Amino acid sequence: MGAVRDLLGAYQHVIRETRLIHGSGGVFDVVVDGRVLYSKRQTGRHAQPGEVLRLFGDFVGRDVPRYGT
Repeated sequence: MGAVRDLLGAYQHVIRETRLIHGSGGVFDVVVDGRVLYSKRQTGRHAQPGEVLRLFGDFVGRDVPRYGT
């Protein structure tokens, strides 16, 4: 759950909702407003530490500061 912790720690002021949907087969997808930011199925690997946070930051843009900065 490191990716969720990272996202909420850095962008809690812009994230309205998070959902964890239980699946099988090691599925791990991060979807924001209908857009897939990361998919373990597509990449064939686990996300690297900080990778999902970086992808989310790219998605929201540099004009959205991290929480507390």
